[in-house]
Amino acid sequence: MSDKLLEVRDLLVRYESRRGPFRKPSAVRAVDGLSFDLRRGEVLAVVGESGCGKTTLGKAITRLVGASGGSILFDGRDLLKVEGSELRRMCGCFQTIFQDPYESLDPRQSIFDIVAEPLLIHREASSEAELRARVHAALEAAGLHPAEEMARRYPHMLSGGQRQRVSIAAAMILEPELIVADEPVSMLDVSIRAEIIRLMLELRERNRLTYLFITHDLSLAWMIADRIMVLYLGKLVEIGGADEVIHGALHPYTQALVSVIPVPEARSRSGQILLKGETPSPIDVPPGCRFRARCWKCAELGGPAICAEREPEPLPAGEGRLVACHFAGTHL
Repeated sequence: MSDKLLEVRDLLVRYESRRGPFRKPSAVRAVDGLSFDLRRGEVLAVVGESGCGKTTLGKAITRLVGASGGSILFDGRDLLKVEGSELRRMCGCFQTIFQDPYESLDPRQSIFDIVAEPLLIHREASSEAELRARVHAALEAAGLHPAEEMARRYPHMLSGGQRQRVSIAAAMILEPELIVADEPVSMLDVSIRAEIIRLMLELRERNRLTYLFITHDLSLAWMIADRIMVLYLGKLVEIGGADEVIHGALHPYTQALVSVIPVPEARSRSGQILLKGETPSPIDVPPGCRFRARCWKCAELGGPAICAEREPEPLPAGEGRLVACHFAGTHL
């Protein structure tokens, strides 16, 4: 058995877009030739600004959106080539925890029905007694006590944290190997976030889970992840161990993100890198490095021609690290 649970190669996800009634359709390159591996049992955090392709990546891996090209090897099988009953069987091996617990749960279903639904779809329960026992066990494991009473409630009767625990129970009931967690705590109160993160990490240890953890919060990624992958406009700009990326960021974009992480001590304004300008449109991606219009390093170097002419490819920058920058340097 390979230690790589997931192998993504040259993944391409495009959405057709029409700017007006008389314009030709154009393609939004949400994920643009992305490659990475995810090892069994690790937490890989995917970070970047809104619109960088984080959520689309998670949906493509779980087959919630179609891919335009590339491959997604899950345990050696290409998910993009699996259809029908075989895909349904494999879908039990990977599940999603969505961002908004207020929208992801059907208000017309009881908590029991929500958590039991995956078992019914995949025909995993041989009897009503087994179904009830597994649902109650999943609720207890997610910290919803007593399970019998919680199972009778409806989403509107629960707090935000309790709703997200229901989502976690529903995701865990099929005993998946991979969980795609799409900003699972961003909609929760700060006081509840630590409890949900602690629960997810406990489930990881207990069930040997692998997480693709999508977040815009770099400090949270640093706290929970084994590795961090930074995306910009659908492209990988840097990937490496969490401590290495935070303490020794090599890409100018990653350095800018790290420089504004809140810290207890007052940080001098000179230590922060504030990016100027807007992210380019994913419909009209500029030639060369797509970050160059906002890149402080490119500006300091006087706008080298290579940045405008050639798109940088992710290249090795140490053991297990990749950086896509023509002038990757040390952390400021």
